[in-house]
Amino acid sequence: MCIWYYPYKIDSKYVGNKYGNYRNDGIRKISSDGNILFEKSMFELFVEHEMEYLLFSTTDDFKKDPIHLNDIQPVNENTDFWKKGDVFLSFRNLSLVILYRPETNEILWKSKPNKFFNQHDVNIVENNKISIFDNNMKFFFGSEEVDGNNRVVIYDFETDKYSTYLDKSLEKEDVRTKLSGRSQILFNGDLAIEESGNGRFLYFTSKGELKWTYFNRASDNKLYHLFWSRILYRNEDIVIVNNFLESMAK
Repeated sequence: MCIWYYPYKIDSKYVGNKYGNYRNDGIRKISSDGNILFEKSMFELFVEHEMEYLLFSTTDDFKKDPIHLNDIQPVNENTDFWKKGDVFLSFRNLSLVILYRPETNEILWKSKPNKFFNQHDVNIVENNKISIFDNNMKFFFGSEEVDGNNRVVIYDFETDKYSTYLDKSLEKEDVRTKLSGRSQILFNGDLAIEESGNGRFLYFTSKGELKWTYFNRASDNKLYHLFWSRILYRNEDIVIVNNFLESMAK
């Protein structure tokens, strides 16, 4: 769970003491019965790990939203590179993804610079790989633009290598949402893409062929944004959703 802290969890000399002055993102783990099990200010995390330079090193006006935490991906299984209870955190405004261990307050891994820009959505693909939806959005003179097309970036912890997934297919279909967006690589290698800002959802086969497209078009013929869409492909996923819908109907 992502939260905003106010009163701020940091000294007022940094950010003032008025609500709205600063976006101090944090994470919180809550039990099924509503108890807070863990919480952490991201500012505190950065300072404790000598990453304060990412918050206050700009020469422009004071930045109210220096990190913009936009995705938390929990780890539910142990592997050689992470263990259950760890979390991947995506900071859009820093073009940065980290692997964090709340249990020991450790940052286990940080992504390298210049591998993606203003990204959104991190997923675990295999026991040694993650995928990152790269908006590839850059700030040019007088505008912010997707520089080419959105991409799905794969990072392999075993080889310490970055690559892109079905990049030609995304380029062909001109997938280019500036903000939000998400990708989901399925067990068979197929790829689902939510092009949030353009109200489009695309499904590619593992060979890169476009299988189907959904447009979130309303009766007024306008396209509306999509947010956090999912492909349900496992029987257990469908059972969970059906049980939830049945409980809501009671």
